[in-house]
Amino acid sequence: MTRVAILWHMHQPYYEDLATHEHILPWVRLHALKDYYGMVAILRECPDVKMTFNLVPSLLVQLEAFAEDRARDRYLELSLKPAAALDHHDIDFVLENFFHAQRQHMIDIYPRYGELLARRGGSEPTPADRRTAAARFSPDDLRDLQVWQKLAWIDPLYLDNDARVRALVAKGRGFSEEDKAVLRRVELELLNKVIPEYRDAAARGQIELSASPFYHPILPLLCDTDIYLRTHPDSRMPRLRFQHPEDAAEQLERASASHRRLFGRRPVGLWPSEGSVSDAMVPLVARAGFRWMATDELILARTLGVTFSRDDYGHVELPERLYTPYIIRAGGATVACTFRDHVLSDLIGFTYSGWPAETAADDFVSRLVEAGRRYRDRTGGGDALIPIILDGENAWEHFEGGGRPFLRALYRRLSGHPEVRTVTMAEACKGAKQELAGIFPGSWIDANFYIWIGHADDQKAWTQLADAHAALDGATRTAGVDKATLAEAHEELLIAEGSDWFWWYGDDHSSAHDLEFDDLFRRHVRNAYGRLKAPVPDELFVSNISTGASAGTQTEPTALLAPALDGEETSYFEWLGAGTLEIREVAGAMHQTDRRPAVVTLVHFGFDDERMFVRVDATQRVLDLLADGREFSLKFFSPAGLRFSVRQVAGRTAGTFWAGSGRRDGCRRHGARAGLTAGRPQAGARRGGGVLRRRVRRACSRSRAPSAASADRAGGAGLVVRRAALAGVVWGRAWAHPCPCVRV
Repeated sequence: MTRVAILWHMHQPYYEDLATHEHILPWVRLHALKDYYGMVAILRECPDVKMTFNLVPSLLVQLEAFAEDRARDRYLELSLKPAAALDHHDIDFVLENFFHAQRQHMIDIYPRYGELLARRGGSEPTPADRRTAAARFSPDDLRDLQVWQKLAWIDPLYLDNDARVRALVAKGRGFSEEDKAVLRRVELELLNKVIPEYRDAAARGQIELSASPFYHPILPLLCDTDIYLRTHPDSRMPRLRFQHPEDAAEQLERASASHRRLFGRRPVGLWPSEGSVSDAMVPLVARAGFRWMATDELILARTLGVTFSRDDYGHVELPERLYTPYIIRAGGATVACTFRDHVLSDLIGFTYSGWPAETAADDFVSRLVEAGRRYRDRTGGGDALIPIILDGENAWEHFEGGGRPFLRALYRRLSGHPEVRTVTMAEACKGAKQELAGIFPGSWIDANFYIWIGHADDQKAWTQLADAHAALDGATRTAGVDKATLAEAHEELLIAEGSDWFWWYGDDHSSAHDLEFDDLFRRHVRNAYGRLKAPVPDELFVSNISTGASAGTQTEPTALLAPALDGEETSYFEWLGAGTLEIREVAGAMHQTDRRPAVVTLVHFGFDDERMFVRVDATQRVLDLLADGREFSLKFFSPAGLRFSVRQVAGRTAGTFWAGSGRRDGCRRHGARAGLTAGRPQAGARRGGGVLRRRVRRACSRSRAPSAASADRAGGAGLVVRRAALAGVVWGRAWAHPCPCVRV
């Protein structure tokens, strides 16, 4: 019987400024409404399915405060303030921040919410445009936005079953202040259900609750930042070496004590923050009472000196090495350890959101079954242990129905499966026999710590942390400083040790809140000096951010176009008036370990009096990409589900319209064939890429064209057109066909 150990990791950094008691960002509260309760409550539908939830204490203590109505953030305050009482500063904040939600599945599915976003404008208003944008919103509009900003985050179980929530969704617009009060009562009810629901699931034996270090620090770096030199021996390093294993031990002990207080027992399992491990942290983990931990398969590969290659279907070729628990022996201590299959885990996190739920569940379970069979074949009948470990909250906003249809389909298939049995991580690690004399130092991302210490901004922050800790250590040796003051200063530094501040530094991850994360880190360090009544270094009042990670720049068309449809950039002036969307590889809160490099680099779009033009620049010749089986797809936001794809079929380049899950061959009404020109890369083309062009005839009114391109989670481009006709060249054969089915 193949054992499958699923671990959902639930984490938020500590957003509260301990000096002002304001929570700077709202994500603990909002994710509690959307994910934390429902992710465990749904298990009641499949009582024989077991799994592990990793709950980070920094999340739990903030959740407690919000549930008890003693925590506040500005988002919450402005959602409750009477709409008519909002001043212009409030309105600017609301319009800038109340649309921070995944557009396709959390905004556009609600017509009124989508209408309000369109009224503001799809991009955040610039300071110069704020007054103009605000003037478009009446108090009634603002009240509707206050409601939808929260209602869109309500758990799918409540959306389906709670009469109050269903009534608000059905009402849609024209909300009253009483409606806001009703929604606040629902919010508090949901917040107060989260921790008890996990406690109940653990009590009935269906889940195991594991922990991470209290404020989610990278334990190996707390023990010694020089561990980074093991993988990057020539790297520049922070000015001061940070070496505080006692802080690592305290973060572990406090995490264990927090779980005991909230759930009645100490956890035996640990997901080290970001799967970060080293020999130095093993005895600390064991001393804090943890009996197992987990990390990524790449750490195991580096430890064993092997490569976990996969066949064309993604099946690992050394299952007997990966699908088994180990015992790590280091520093005179032992801890059991499992290593996640990052390919299978990333299928849930990054791939299945675009699949029908039933199809995705079928595919995933079939992969588990095949992996188990391969393990049995390689071991003479042994039972595989397949660890699936991933973020339990950020993926679901990209799934239909908040991911609940997929989870239900998956859990139903796992329930009572003849070849697969779900287990908790503690059950998975029982009987571990294979021993490793140490573990390779690294994280679940590339088996190193580059994300958290490799950038100049990271290194500056580590130096600031080391300086502050030296000030604390000096104050500790001073007789005049009382213990309470020292404890308060140390608390600020423990928070500043969290991994999230470093995650957003550098150029490989970015969000709309990079400045807030940077500010929070420096606030906590400044607060530590303030508690000690010591001078605050000037640099802590200035941003640490020296490099940014733009998710791609979009510009609007500035002139009508007249390009030649020849697959080449014939003239510099051909696309000079086009709008552009630059595509960059930038991750957000989630990081895919083996994501492929980007293929598309730049999209041009624009119009003449009758036609819309789209050009896609790629990293290499488009014909070569098509020959390799690549497909280029343009998604139409309306009608929903309509897209146009270009690919090679039997050696010929062809385009096809698709409606929903079915093919449209142009469109059902007309049977039109779509086409393209795919040309050679030009010397002057951006990044030397190939060029893919499609031409769409506009038969709508000749008013100002709508914005044509929009970046989505994958960095792709979508198009919105009115009644249109397609025109192009397929291997030198001209065609044109009207298609009135494409509309806004």
